[in-house]
This record gives sequence, C-alpha cells and structure tokens, in this order.
Amino acid sequence: MQRTAAETRSHVLRVAGDLFYLRGIRATGVDLVAAEAGVAPTTLYRLFASKDDLVGSYVERADLDFRERFTAAAEGAGPDPRDRIVAVFDSIFAEVSSGTFRGCEFHLALAEFPEPELPAHRNALTAKSWTRQRIRELTDALGVEDPAELADHLVLVLEGLHASGQSFGPNGPAQRARGLVEGLLSTAAPRPTGS
Repeated sequence: MQRTAAETRSHVLRVAGDLFYLRGIRATGVDLVAAEAGVAPTTLYRLFASKDDLVGSYVERADLDFRERFTAAAEGAGPDPRDRIVAVFDSIFAEVSSGTFRGCEFHLALAEFPEPELPAHRNALTAKSWTRQRIRELTDALGVEDPAELADHLVLVLEGLHASGQSFGPNGPAQRARGLVEGLLSTAAPRPTGS
C-alpha cells in the first residue's frame, strides 16, 4: 500500500524524531533518516527543503505533541487550577521516569542549534514560550497576589525537572518536583480583596 505525501511526511518525521532524540540531531544524517524511513533521499528532499527544514519540522511536531500531553494532563485533573498545575508536573515526571527519557527535546534542540535564525531554535523557543504562557494562565486562575512570579517559579521547577531528570534520572532531584510545586502553591499569597 502506497502512502500519500502527507502520510510519508508524517512517517519520515516520526522516524527522524526518534533518531534525533536518541542519537543527537547533528550526529544524525539525512541519508540515515531516509534509509530508516524506507524512502529515497530525493523523496525526503521533496518533503523537506533541507536538513534545517526537517529539524525545524521535527521540533514543531515535538511542540504540538507536548502541547497535547500538557493540555490532556491539565484538563484531566478537573476544574481546580491547583490540581491542574500538579497534574501537569506529574505528567512531566512520568515522562522523566519512562526509561526512554534522555532530556527535554527543546533543550536538546537549543543546545545543538544556538543560532536564533534557524527553524529548530525558533520552534524550540516557541515551545518554551507556550509552556510559560500556559502556566501563567493557570496561575492567573488561582487568585494569588502575584501570578506572574508564581508562574516563573513553576517554570523554573519545570526546567529543573527536565534538566535533573536528564542528569540524575527520576530518583535524583527530579523526584522532589511535586513537593516544590505543592509548596509554591500553598505559600502563594492570596490576591488582596477588592483587587
């Protein structure tokens, strides 16, 4: 059965994503991606204008996948914004504990592509900015005095969860993330009455 161009593109992106995540983006050549995906290099270049385009598309797809997981965790926790925030961190800790975690895809892309003009860099920053904004929306719903400060503290915990999970695994400092989140939520000053 022959794939459509859209199905082939999706298949190549999935294969490329697995290879990039396991081996490193710069260490993985386009020829290897084509071979592992079972497509000719010319087909790959018809779908993606360059390796930069392929990598940018991989990071964009990783962002969309992360957004789905984040949203599912938050919405699955019910209407309480505290429960939603904790559920998001529980979901991320589950990824860190998965046995296949080797780091945050966006951190890895930013480390390999520090040049701001490259699609991988731009798309990784877009992913990080979206996450920060969503956490800010959740803290806005809490009714605390300084939701922006609380959101930034939570983002720092999230970034630390990813980084320490990569370095030390789930049994290292990452296992303390939930406690930190609960502590930040319980000590956040309520919004003054009438504001």
